[in-house]
Amino acid sequence: MRTSNHLIGLLNFLTFLLSIPILGGGIWLSGRANNTDCLRFLQWPLIIIGVSIMVVSLAGFAGACYRNTFLMYLYLWAMFFIIAALVGFVIFAYVVTDKGSGRQVLNRAYPEYRLQDYSGWLEERVASDSYWRKISSCIRDSKVCRKMGRSFNGIPESADMFYLRKLSPIQSGCCKPPTECGYIYVNETIWNSGGGLVGTNPDCVRWSNDQEQLCYGCDSCKAGVLASLKKSWRKVSVINIIILIILVIAYVVAIGAFRNDKRMDNDEPYGETRMEKAHPSRIHF
Repeated sequence: MRTSNHLIGLLNFLTFLLSIPILGGGIWLSGRANNTDCLRFLQWPLIIIGVSIMVVSLAGFAGACYRNTFLMYLYLWAMFFIIAALVGFVIFAYVVTDKGSGRQVLNRAYPEYRLQDYSGWLEERVASDSYWRKISSCIRDSKVCRKMGRSFNGIPESADMFYLRKLSPIQSGCCKPPTECGYIYVNETIWNSGGGLVGTNPDCVRWSNDQEQLCYGCDSCKAGVLASLKKSWRKVSVINIIILIILVIAYVVAIGAFRNDKRMDNDEPYGETRMEKAHPSRIHF
């Protein structure tokens, strides 16, 4: 009995500590939303789950250390719903970011992105006109394209140097025209059409050297936002899966500790409690 309660107390203290990365992941995504892709609608579940695990872990820790049956009972039910929510959240994150990836371009170190490579709920949400106006405005205000400028000894970088850069999905999709359009490099955010456009991509006519326009209205920019979101969420999902495994282990041990508490309270040997024998129920811990 004492060993199981000590173990559940230790595990809940550990889950309390591990809830910090979940909460931090939500805050990190929120920070990325402010600075890059401006997607604010998916970090809140992580923040809510992180705070919930913190509170419930403290309840489980107190219940195990002080043998408080009510706190343990409350902890078990709350943890059950948190685990279910976390499982659903991990599955949802992988499903909505399942499709799409960058395309490699000849003689370019950075990949480029196409909206048709993505599909599903997330793509429809991002590409919708009403929502995209907010996202593009946020990207413009973040000045992510203006920050691309580089110079060496006062000389702007050449086209060959730019082609070797590792651009982020936002920079590749929103701050320059697609390579297939045949634009000629002047600097990172100014490209001339030269002798005429080559590609048939609709983004070729959407590009503008106006620094307030660039390719913020392009499908490639929307695809870059989706790629950025996918990359961020895959990193956070790895942390979520690890914490989910630990939560399940803590939950199983907590059930054993709770049953031991009930046997001690009823002054019974190992086995079913008298209460369970006299009042059987379909669902019990």
